[in-house]
Amino acid sequence: MSNLEALQEQIQNYTAEEIVAWAMQHFGVNKVALASSLGAEDQVLTAMLLKASPQAHIFTIDTGRLHQETYDTMEQTSQKYNLKYEVLFPNQADIASLVGENGPNLFYESVPKRKLCCQVRKIKPLTQHLSTLQAWICGLRKDQSVTRTAIAKIEWDSAFGLLKINPLADWSQEQVWSYIGQNNIPYNKLHDQNFPTIGCLPCTRAVEAGEDIRAGRWWWEEPEHKECGLHIQNGKLVRKES
Repeated sequence: MSNLEALQEQIQNYTAEEIVAWAMQHFGVNKVALASSLGAEDQVLTAMLLKASPQAHIFTIDTGRLHQETYDTMEQTSQKYNLKYEVLFPNQADIASLVGENGPNLFYESVPKRKLCCQVRKIKPLTQHLSTLQAWICGLRKDQSVTRTAIAKIEWDSAFGLLKINPLADWSQEQVWSYIGQNNIPYNKLHDQNFPTIGCLPCTRAVEAGEDIRAGRWWWEEPEHKECGLHIQNGKLVRKES
């Protein structure tokens, strides 16, 4: 049995809170971190991490194109938990080159150009930060989209070369919101306007009744393309088999 298989077996029946507490103890607060987008799942994990350790490492990426409501959520969360986020930013020279060569709305033109924008604004700063860690914690859930049905509670992230921990992998959307309500956790008010997931402002819209919960992300693309590159498995997107 490999070390990863042993870890998977060890935490398979742990609750989300137990997985978070285990991660803090197993890796240490300096070698594991939560990458927060300030969405509902990450707000749940923020509360869990700070309960497990007030020194928990929580970071977010300011792409320069976020909603004001996202900044408001960051401020409210900071005040409630006396938390100082580590905020990552894209390289300004890279942004200047990206926009100068392709214009400010390049992401609408093609999937490659949208992924290039994600690469510059999110993937590059994330890659640099994850190189200092042994594991990162994410708010992925299996029922979020067709690209996420195969995620495990802990898995090897071949894209970034470290372990990825998904404490909420088996949670439903209802469980997320129940936990938020029970624990009075601040949340992004865009969720009240039919934004189940929230990314950059130009690339996120509200969803209509009956639409998939990730229909508002990059809505001009096919569902199987709807990842920015942060969450892939074995170097490729995970697709649900028909």
